[in-house]
Amino acid sequence: MYRLSMCVVALLATMGPALAAEPSRDVLSVTFVKPDTYQDASRRYGYGSDPQVLDAIRQHLQKLADRGLPSGYSLSIDVLDIDLAGYIEWRTASQVRVIRDATWPRMTLHYALRHGDQTIVDQQERINNMNFHWGINTYGYSDPLRYEKAMLDDWFERSIARRIQE
Repeated sequence: MYRLSMCVVALLATMGPALAAEPSRDVLSVTFVKPDTYQDASRRYGYGSDPQVLDAIRQHLQKLADRGLPSGYSLSIDVLDIDLAGYIEWRTASQVRVIRDATWPRMTLHYALRHGDQTIVDQQERINNMNFHWGINTYGYSDPLRYEKAMLDDWFERSIARRIQE
């Protein structure tokens, strides 16, 4: 019994790193083009973009790509503009983001979906969600980018996942 246990331990020790490491797939490239000129990508009034906001958007796009892009596909996205839902109320010391029906989230993206060397789609699109305040949002109220993430989910399903299924 001791001998069998030692064999199992030795086998796991040699295979452990191989089992733990996932193959690295460079399937997504996200570039924020001139983020200082973005309409509203900041948590504070008067700033073009916050690195935290851009990083959260990049991470969300990476999750979408990890879940939705099959092997052999790649997606490159140039983010040309971001306008977060709501607006910063600058007259208050706390600079609270006020959400109104007329202040929906918007982004302008240029993206290219490829399968191997073949380009499936290469286009620029202005995405928005005018009905962001209505319906079910799967992201919690504590997520400051819940409306933008839901909008990106819809865009990915409509513009990327459906193209892959065609």
